[in-house]
Amino acid sequence: MNPISFISLRALDLLRPAAWLALRLYLGWFLIVGVWDNIESQERMAEFEGFLRSLKCPLPEIAAPVSVWAQLIIGALLIPGLFTRLAGILLAVNFLVAVALFMGAGLNEREIYEPAILIFVGALLATHGAGLFSIDRLVRLS
Repeated sequence: MNPISFISLRALDLLRPAAWLALRLYLGWFLIVGVWDNIESQERMAEFEGFLRSLKCPLPEIAAPVSVWAQLIIGALLIPGLFTRLAGILLAVNFLVAVALFMGAGLNEREIYEPAILIFVGALLATHGAGLFSIDRLVRLS
C-alpha cells in the first residue's frame, strides 16, 4: 500500500455513501421524533408557542406550527433522500432563525451549539445532496 494513500485515509472514500445514508437516517428520525409531540398535542404546540413568545419571536402562533411542520417534513424527506438539497436549505433556514432567537435572548455559543450545527448540516446536505443510497440519486436529482 502506498504510504501517502494510507496516511491520507483515501480508503475511507468507499464509506462515503454509507456515511451520508447514516446521517440522513439519524437526522431524519431525530427531527421527526423531536417534533412529534407537538404534532400530536395542541397543549405541547401551545407550550412551544409560549417558548417562542418568551424569546420575543414575532408571530409565535404562526412560527411554532411552521417550524414544527417544517422539521417533520424535512425529516420525512431526509430518510429516503428525496428532495434532499431543498430539505437541507429548509433545515439551515429553520435553525438559523432558532439561533438568531437564542442569541437575541442572550444564550452563548455553547448553549446554541445544537441548533447551530444543524445550520451547517443543512448547508452540507444542500450543497452535496443525498448521496448514493437515495431516491434523489435514482431519479437524478442529486
